[in-house]
Amino acid sequence: MSLTRSMGFSCPYCMAPNDVEIDEVNDVGQVQVLDCQVCCQPIELTAYQDADDIHIEAEREND
Repeated sequence: MSLTRSMGFSCPYCMAPNDVEIDEVNDVGQVQVLDCQVCCQPIELTAYQDADDIHIEAEREND
């Protein structure tokens, strides 16, 4: 059983689709900074849980 879930999001800079692996135990409630896979800009990614679903929110790091 894997504790990670592959999730997609759009880059807040270039709107390109990106993928990330979210650890359902350790990443929920945390903020990660990662680079866009296309334009390399820094993205603040927040994972949060709503009932049984996990959602991610991507924002520009410098805003």
